[in-house]
Amino acid sequence: MKAYILNEPGDTTQLQIKEIAIPEIAGDEVLIRVKAISINPVDSKTRQGKGIYGRLKEESQLILGWDVAGIVEKAGAEVKDFKEGDEVFGMVNFPGHGKAYAEYVAAPASHLALKPQHISFEEAAAATLALLTAYQVLKKAKVQSSQKVLVHAAAGGVGHFAVQLAKHWGTYVIGTGSEKNHDFIVGLGVDEFIDYHGDQLDTIVGHVDFAFDTVGAENIIRSLPLVKRGGTLISIPTGLNDEQKQKATELGVDAYFYLVESSGEDMKEIAELLSQGIVKAHVSKVLPFEQMAEAHQAIDSGRTVGKIIVSL
Repeated sequence: MKAYILNEPGDTTQLQIKEIAIPEIAGDEVLIRVKAISINPVDSKTRQGKGIYGRLKEESQLILGWDVAGIVEKAGAEVKDFKEGDEVFGMVNFPGHGKAYAEYVAAPASHLALKPQHISFEEAAAATLALLTAYQVLKKAKVQSSQKVLVHAAAGGVGHFAVQLAKHWGTYVIGTGSEKNHDFIVGLGVDEFIDYHGDQLDTIVGHVDFAFDTVGAENIIRSLPLVKRGGTLISIPTGLNDEQKQKATELGVDAYFYLVESSGEDMKEIAELLSQGIVKAHVSKVLPFEQMAEAHQAIDSGRTVGKIIVSL
């Protein structure tokens, strides 16, 4: 089978397509014939030697990627929920070695769910790491109706899912983004749009119950004063440094970093939300497997709306 091997950290030229053996599966795994792969910022960061590269650098053949949608080719002897021919999707082995940039992936059955029939493989792949992150973070923050939720970069992969989920759960949602994405973000259902290039964030100082930081770095310091005393801020791109932790303590805000984890149970909940049309994946670009470098370059731009997908 064809797979992309990361030779060493660096630019997209380090992603080399090679012919390797189809993986063997354990008793609790299924072999997926991959139809679509979702590309995430963590893929790009890991390619560059950041992200979770430190966890994977000792692998003899480092294959990036965690988000897949495809067809079960073979099921292990212990697998009860899936059989040959089933269409499945999920985030595989995150934050471990997912090996998703390949024509076939060996995946733990416990990380997967059946793909809703009415959505495409591309849409299913899009609704994996990003939607799972939004789902787990909002659950972790115990977001509930009547609260005010701030979602940064609301047009992005995680952001556009977070807005939809928060609205479904009955919250008042404030979404930030660039003015060029105003209509898209408003179309997601936000109650209030804020252009992050301006000073409009000052108008919500101390008003937000939960701030979802999908940008990281200085955006954490900028966001902490917006949260009510006793409220919560969760960041997903970066951990909090000492200055940010001290500022959070001073303001009485519970602030921390969260890293998504693979979960078939959560994926089943997500499949139901997709089946009912409560949440929809916005796929902005689909590229063929041979153009993986271009998919990474699109992510590297930091200007993607929704999700970038590679199809096979």
